[in-house]
Amino acid sequence: MNRPEFTAGLNIAMKIPKAQYEATVAFYHDTLGFDVKEEDVSYAPTVSRTHSVRFGPNTLWLDCVDNYSQPDLWLQLHTDDLDAATATLAGAGIRPCDEVEPLHNIESRTHWIKNPAGVVHLLAESG
Repeated sequence: MNRPEFTAGLNIAMKIPKAQYEATVAFYHDTLGFDVKEEDVSYAPTVSRTHSVRFGPNTLWLDCVDNYSQPDLWLQLHTDDLDAATATLAGAGIRPCDEVEPLHNIESRTHWIKNPAGVVHLLAESG
């Protein structure tokens, strides 16, 4: 088996408790002056609202999660071979945890994983 290539993705998701959501969106739009746009959330049933923010070359997703009590940061990774990447990660004790957020209508093959510190990453096969 070839060793898969891993690269950083352009998406960062900030999972925000409902009680802090409006103030957080206002911080990026009103205080920092970033371009903030409300987006469709039909692909992620655990997210009640989302806004995208151009964050340099990245997109920062401000996701309202009604049942969260504290914010969480999620990152995106890409790989050229999802099967080899999953096997390589399993060898390091990292297993898919796709239950963290079911995804619908996503065209690429993906898995959710957590690094050893518990930070969630979306691992997507780039093609």
